[in-house]
Amino acid sequence: MRKLKNEELIRKSVADFIASKKTPLTLILDDIRSLNNIGSVFRTADAFLIKKIYLCGITACPPHKDIHKTALGATENVQWEYAESSLKVVKELREQGCSVWAIEQTEGATLLNDFKPDKSRSHAFVLGNEVKGVNQEVVNSCSQVLEIPQFGTKHSLNISVATGMVVWDFYTKMNF
Repeated sequence: MRKLKNEELIRKSVADFIASKKTPLTLILDDIRSLNNIGSVFRTADAFLIKKIYLCGITACPPHKDIHKTALGATENVQWEYAESSLKVVKELREQGCSVWAIEQTEGATLLNDFKPDKSRSHAFVLGNEVKGVNQEVVNSCSQVLEIPQFGTKHSLNISVATGMVVWDFYTKMNF
């Protein structure tokens, strides 16, 4: 089995990416501290044609060399917007009919393996701070909570890993 060279991979140009039909998913980053995590989320969003990323609170915005280091240019084509309040973004998206899910561990959370996205609606996932998670007030304002089952001694995943898991799951369940 031969590894493919970069020129053999079928890649969209930035213009093609921007013109492409997007996955009906928005990511909301709630007070993310790590610039590398932010860049990784951009790369995941690029890979799955995510509609938009909201960078909220203390979450840094491009251009920044540490975001660029992991985003590898994805900040140039993935649509993003800074918002001071993730709570306000959640409320606005819900008013527009979007199903907004906090990615968190709560009572009554839907486990990722049981999650069935409504194909007739747009969705948003809120991902929280590396230490504190999604702000409780934001969790309270979401439509529901989605939990990634975990079976080891740790009770959390790095935000970039969690983003990759929930975005891949969403993408495959939407049958694109």
